[in-house]
Amino acid sequence: MDPIAFSIFGVDVAWYGILISLGILFGIMVATYRARQEGLYNDVIVDMSLVAIPMAIIGARAYYVIFSWDYYSQNPDQILNIRQGGLAIHGGIIFGVLAGYLFCKYKNIKFWKLADIVAPSIILGQAIGRWGNFINQEAHGGPTNLPWGIMVDGVKVHPTFLYESLWNFGVFIFLLFYSKKKKYNGHIFVLYLILYSIARFFIEGLRTDSLMFGSFRVAQLISIAIIIGTIIIGQILRKKQNKIF
Repeated sequence: MDPIAFSIFGVDVAWYGILISLGILFGIMVATYRARQEGLYNDVIVDMSLVAIPMAIIGARAYYVIFSWDYYSQNPDQILNIRQGGLAIHGGIIFGVLAGYLFCKYKNIKFWKLADIVAPSIILGQAIGRWGNFINQEAHGGPTNLPWGIMVDGVKVHPTFLYESLWNFGVFIFLLFYSKKKKYNGHIFVLYLILYSIARFFIEGLRTDSLMFGSFRVAQLISIAIIIGTIIIGQILRKKQNKIF
């Protein structure tokens, strides 16, 4: 499939960007509805998004470039070229959460309450955005004989983008329903990080394009750290109940 959806005045518009934009749009819509249910002011999600989304994109790109420095040090003109992919979700989460925290401090909003509101939207956006990897023929796994394998460069491979997308959609639905049963502010966000990280750890093991740190896959190391860290944070929040972190 052609990675370019269409051109406007000679400027190519890639499917990758369209899908990421759709993920953001649907995420904002879901989070806005949930924020209203929680009694927050109408434009809180839009206001936060204006800060968090640009920061998340910067973080996602910076993370990818740092762990692919052997290439980008020789091709510095490609550092800002995200049209062909090269956004790492872990970097986006780190920078996006930091931006969200600073936004909440400025607006005097409970950070963990807002984090619970947006958690389902984040993983919904990830589920939709993963299809951009399919169109770009990237983020796939190694050879397989399974019937659902996809053809890439003449080889049948694991559709790891699909595995992650389906898992993320499932987690999105689970988080929406479980939100009514949460035990403390931050509970839904903690569950999001743990559930996503568990799947990412195993799916990453199938991929052929992993960012590496020595002989280790970076995403697997980060996933383990997130699981351990969020379990600890969850226990702290459970004890403090609704106190802000």
